[in-house]
Amino acid sequence: MPDLSPRRRYLVLAICCMSLLIVGLETTVLNVALPSLQDDLGSSVSGLQWALDAYTLVLASLLMLSGSTGDRLGRRRTFQTGLVIFVIASGLCSIAPDLGWLIAFRALQGVGGSMLNPVALSIVTNVFTERQERARAIGVWGAVVGVSIALGPILGGFLVDTVGWRWIFIINIPIGLLAIVLTALFVPESRAARARRVDPAGQLLVILTLATLIYSIIEVPHLGWSSPLVIGLLVVSALSALTLVRYERRRVEPLLDVRFFRSATFSGATLIAVCAFAAFAGFLFVNTLYLQHDLGLSPLRAGVYLLPMAVVVMLLSPVSGRMVGQYGTRPSLIIGGLGMFLGTVTLSLVDPGRPVALLFVAYTVFGIGFGMINAPITNTAVSGMPPSQAGLAAAVTSTSRQTGTTVGIAVVGSVYTARLGGGSHLLQAAHAGWWVVAGCAFLALVFGIASSGPWARASAERAARSLAAPGSGPADVSPAVRQGSPAHG
Repeated sequence: MPDLSPRRRYLVLAICCMSLLIVGLETTVLNVALPSLQDDLGSSVSGLQWALDAYTLVLASLLMLSGSTGDRLGRRRTFQTGLVIFVIASGLCSIAPDLGWLIAFRALQGVGGSMLNPVALSIVTNVFTERQERARAIGVWGAVVGVSIALGPILGGFLVDTVGWRWIFIINIPIGLLAIVLTALFVPESRAARARRVDPAGQLLVILTLATLIYSIIEVPHLGWSSPLVIGLLVVSALSALTLVRYERRRVEPLLDVRFFRSATFSGATLIAVCAFAAFAGFLFVNTLYLQHDLGLSPLRAGVYLLPMAVVVMLLSPVSGRMVGQYGTRPSLIIGGLGMFLGTVTLSLVDPGRPVALLFVAYTVFGIGFGMINAPITNTAVSGMPPSQAGLAAAVTSTSRQTGTTVGIAVVGSVYTARLGGGSHLLQAAHAGWWVVAGCAFLALVFGIASSGPWARASAERAARSLAAPGSGPADVSPAVRQGSPAHG
């Protein structure tokens, strides 16, 4: 990649962040529209889960393939292809005649989305090579997550209240088209020095592992844990995961390089991403239903109620990025996990008869946690890897995020449905869902503390050396590792 001026580098960052914006909007906008989807399409709660999870399931399944494809065929080319597919799929979602077609078109969106964020993050990490500048860039990247969260509920509520839920997909089209044009004009092409082989067997095992796991979780409330179908799906998922690990360990150029997980910081970042995003997705799912069903709010007012959380995330994400650059990941990880946990525990005290201020306090505290935790996850994942494998490393972490999102919606939605099916009131079902979210947040805190100490940093340095190409010198190791960067801290 040619050496770019600072102005050009930040222009590339802005273009890449556009993909993050539309992918982030897609999650938060649709959450606010769930009750409207339920009424318009006659959907059950499990149908709502599939409307969300069809997208994130395909996204999670293909992220590693897309990341390695970008490294092999060219990151700009892959990014542009993803934008085209995402725009087309958004248009199809906007005209879906029923829930089945909406789920199918959402899956197609996932195909396009899988080529956006991990590849864009790989472009960013290859453009910003200096440690502190990279940390600041990733802080901006995290702030865009906050922007999408802040805009999503308000924009979604406004669109649903005025022109209908189909417009939540139409808004992706002009943003996506603009990103396609700007990418062609300003983003330089880059790829790994040596092309990686395609791994169709590994890709199939990833899809099989995730699809069977999510399907079983969503169907448990209806079929029960003793159902032969549920048990069979869980067994297939476990066997597929074990087979994937054994198979990938023997490949010279695997889809999932299990050597990444020799780094305690990388493994920790993966687990934190799964738990934190499971908590976040479950939080949005339950609160959307609570605000509109229990409190009787309109979609727009429900979006306004979520605004304190979103604004805090937007403000704190770049702060967390700067903290990671100066002090390492541990402070941000601890504040993040603790904030998400305490915010959700506060929600357990909420009911329609309590002051609404308690709800806003809970949302704000949760937002502090989520705003702090995203930057250290990203920085840890990409800083400890050779630059030549930045796309694959970023894709593994992005896969962890989307897997967490998918599992969070499936588990929390299933707990919510099971409580309703057992005769509980809507409020009792919401409280059950919130306690699941609190458990996920607590695990994120534990993994954050465990993976950010001196021992973890040492394991990251050893893993980075083992991942360097045969015969390569220290230059193949990430600058953050060579300098003993606190980015791993």
